[in-house]
Parts: sequence; structure tokens; C-alpha cells
Amino acid sequence: MSTEQAVRPEDERLGIGPTIGYGVQHILAMFGGVIAVPIIIGGAAGLTPAQSAVLVASGLFVSGLATLLQTLGLPFFGSQLPLVQGTSFASVSTMIAIVGDDGTDGLRTVYGAVIVAAAVGLLITPFFARVVRLFPPVVTGSIITVIGLSLMPVATGWITGRETVTVGGATVPNPEFAALPSIALAGFTFLVVVVAGKIAVLSRLSVLLGLLVGTVVALVAGLSDFSGVGAASVAALPAPFAFGTPLFTVGATVSMVIVVLVIMVETTADILAVGEVVETRVDARRVGDGLRADMAASVVAPVFNSFPATAFAQNVGLVALTGIRSRFAVAAGGLLLLVLGLSPMASAVFSAIPQPVLGGAGIVLFGTVAASGIRTLAAVEYRGTNNMVIVAASVAFGLVPVVSPDFWANFPDWFATIFHSGISSAAIVAVLLNLFFNVFAPGRPSAPSVVAAGPPVLVQTGEIRILASGEVLGPDSYEPVTAKPGTQVRED
Repeated sequence: MSTEQAVRPEDERLGIGPTIGYGVQHILAMFGGVIAVPIIIGGAAGLTPAQSAVLVASGLFVSGLATLLQTLGLPFFGSQLPLVQGTSFASVSTMIAIVGDDGTDGLRTVYGAVIVAAAVGLLITPFFARVVRLFPPVVTGSIITVIGLSLMPVATGWITGRETVTVGGATVPNPEFAALPSIALAGFTFLVVVVAGKIAVLSRLSVLLGLLVGTVVALVAGLSDFSGVGAASVAALPAPFAFGTPLFTVGATVSMVIVVLVIMVETTADILAVGEVVETRVDARRVGDGLRADMAASVVAPVFNSFPATAFAQNVGLVALTGIRSRFAVAAGGLLLLVLGLSPMASAVFSAIPQPVLGGAGIVLFGTVAASGIRTLAAVEYRGTNNMVIVAASVAFGLVPVVSPDFWANFPDWFATIFHSGISSAAIVAVLLNLFFNVFAPGRPSAPSVVAAGPPVLVQTGEIRILASGEVLGPDSYEPVTAKPGTQVRED
């Protein structure tokens, strides 16, 4: 390792105990997300519980391999950043559409489409790696903020459960939806995380403690079920192509290529986001290595009965919240994922963590991601620019699919697939507006719109401030004044 590499924050080496502990914390934070996709797809394909268990174990196994590749790296593969890899949520709706009513044959078609689409993504990675210069702070800050805000429905969904359930083939309201015991359990977990974060010796393990204490309380209160642990086998190797060899169709492949492009945009945003949080240099080469690891894992995933891989944004929030920036701690978590994928019994133990407990911790984690984005936006220059418009529009577009999931339902499938992801929506809008305002047509008109001008600024007694319009407000006055040469001012 070179001297330059050795001083990188992410290269910090912790003791064996802390490394394992922080690794477990990362896995607990993302476990609900990594098993959700295989459960959803297994249900869409009409798989038996045993077959769905194969999908879950396979997803954990592939996520572990992908995380090790991303954090430790090989030549040209892996960003060597503290990023946990998991199954992408962006691919769910497309994969369900491909599965249709074809059962396991539809699942095999999904695997064929993923292999081809990920290979295409691997080939075009050099192009994507060069877009780093299109992500200045006004873009990355907007995207990171949207990442955190768009994950909030995931946390609340874990707390409330599904609004409807299927009984005897009919869809009926779920009587347990938003039950008070679930909300109380989530609130208790949230409080444990917050209080532990206030105690110096516990702050870095606050999320882990919240999950552990919350699970124990849920067990005592009868809100968790560990009965499935004893029925699971201790160890089992994931069988390649357990559902049959992949099937290849043009339509499914084209749809999945669009999904892969969305995943690449999201992964680029996550790599840049974790770089901001860790405060380390992320250049085009590093983004390219990270994307190659992502796409290589996605090519291999169908062989082991899994789906496209991507960096998990919630773990970026955990890095920001705990201050643990070591990629080796995340690598330890990847190794744990690998072991869980080889042990259905161990997977069952972690799967028994009640979702309201995950949701209570998720509120803090996802909120921290949004706060990191706001911190980045605070460093953006708004005076004499249209950056306020860029932030406003990109955050608004990013939240459209969050507040109205069916907003793009009547648009072409390729368009709906891209803009159904709040993260990719925000990224596309922010990049395009940044190009328009700051690259192709830099500057701002002398009489900007109310939005571009920004909010008015009030001056406290004794202060001198520069308004967004360029006017200067002086001490003991709310009237514009002219600053004398050498006057100390504070810009807002």
C-alpha cells in the first residue's frame, strides 16, 4: 500500500472486535432491504416457502461477495470505499413485469435479462466514470438529500406493515396495519439509538444497540417470532441455476438494460455520497472501479439465483451517523453476509428481527443521509447563480415518485422505469440543469426570479451581510449600504 493510500480515512484499521462489531451493525441496518427483493420476486413467481428461502440465501451470498469486491477491491474492480452491496430495489417493478404469470420460467427470463444487461453496463462503465465532473456540490448535495428523503417510506413501511394482505386469493385490508404496538416498538428503538448516540462510549454502536435492545423487547412482548430458526438447516451451498438455465428474450433484455442504467446512476450517486461523508477523494477512476464491481457482481448474480447488485444508500447514512469510515469494517460485514448465505439457520436468526425495530433505526439512518446532503448544499454558492433553481427542481422531481408512486404510470415503460426512481430522477434533473445554468449558459440575469434570488436576509445589529442580489447590508441598519474597501463581511 502506498503512502497516499495509507492516509486515506477509509483505510483506517480497527481492532478485530470493533471491526466485527461495526460490520454486524452495517448488516443489521440493511438486512431488511437485502431480503425484501427476493421475497417480493419469489411471491410474484409463485414460489414455495422453501424456494423463496433459496432466493433469500442466494441474495445474501451474492451481496457478501459483491461487498467484499467493492470494499477490498481487485485491479480495476472495487471503489475501496465503505459501501455495502445489496439487491437493487430499482429493478423490482421491471422484474415483476417480466415474471408475469410464467412462474419459474419467468424467473429464468429475468436471470437471462440481468446477465445481458449487466454485461452491457460493464462495457459502458468507462463512459459513466467520466461523468464525475458533472456532479459538483450543487448536484451531489441535491441527490444525497433525495436519497435520504426517498428512503423514509421504506422506514415507515417497516413500521406500519402492508396496508393490504392476500387471504384466500382475495386482497383485503391488513388489520395489523399501523398497529400501535408496532409504532411503539419503533419509537422505543428510535429512542435507544438517540440516547446511545449521546453517550460517548456507545455512540458508534448506537444503531446496533437499538436493534438488539428493540429485538429483545419485541421478544418479551411477543412481537417477534424465532420459531423458524430451528427448522432451517445449519449449512447449505447455493446451487448454481437452482431454477433452471436462463432464458433470453429481446423485450425483457431491453427493459433490464434501462434498469441497469438507472442502477449505474444510483451507484454513482452513492459512491460520490460516501466520498463526501468519508471526506476522501473520489475521481473518475474510482467511480469506474466501483461501477465495474457493481456490474460484475450483477453478471454473476443470476448464476447463484440472485438479482442486480447496487450500493445501499442506507449504509451511507450509517457511516455518517457513526463516524466509522473504515472500509475494512464494511468488508467484515460482507464476510458475515457471505456466511449467512451459506447458513440458512444463521440467516433465519437475522430475519427474525421485527420490521418495526428496523424502521425505528431506519428513521435515524435515512434522516442522517438527508442531513448530509443538506450539509453539502450549505457550501454551495447561491449568490449570482441559478443554483437555487437547480436544488429546488431536482429535489422536487426526486420526491415526485415518493409522494405519488403512480405519477409516471401512463408514460412509456422506459421513461417510467427511469423516473420511478426518485434518486435517478433527481440525478438527471440536477445534472441537466447544472449543464444548462453553469456550463452551457453560466451566469444569471440582472433581475432573477424570486426562486433564483433566494430568500431575503435579515441583519442583526452590528453585522454586515451581502444579499443574494449583491447588495450589502450594514451594521445598525436594514437599508442597503456600500461596503468600504477592506470591510469584513459575511456572505449568505
